[in-house]
Amino acid sequence: QVRLVESGGGLVQAGDSLRLSCAASGLTFSDNAMGWFRQAPGKEREFVAGVKWSGGDGASTVYADSVKGRFTISRDNAKNTVYLQMNSLRPEDTAVYYCAADPFGSGSPTRIYDFWGQGTQVTVSS
Repeated sequence: QVRLVESGGGLVQAGDSLRLSCAASGLTFSDNAMGWFRQAPGKEREFVAGVKWSGGDGASTVYADSVKGRFTISRDNAKNTVYLQMNSLRPEDTAVYYCAADPFGSGSPTRIYDFWGQGTQVTVSS
């Protein structure tokens, strides 16, 4: 049974930083591209960042334009964990953040992610 558990959300002020974590179990972590998505109240879920493990070539990443230069996605295959470092947070980053797994995927926002966590709330006050 695949399980993804997010943590690290909270209430911060604009300009602050947060690091989200997502611990995965029940899957071969290195075979999965991992992604972070978010959903703000009244809005559709949107892609934030994705990371694929390419073995000897390391990890490849992709970001939504809205977070490029501010957010960094990374993964630790030894810990079966994916991270999202969020810097220079803005009120518009307020959302529930979800991690997701895409077996043998590319980390692309257009992929269908098969497994999802329950989400963690991030609130950025102005």
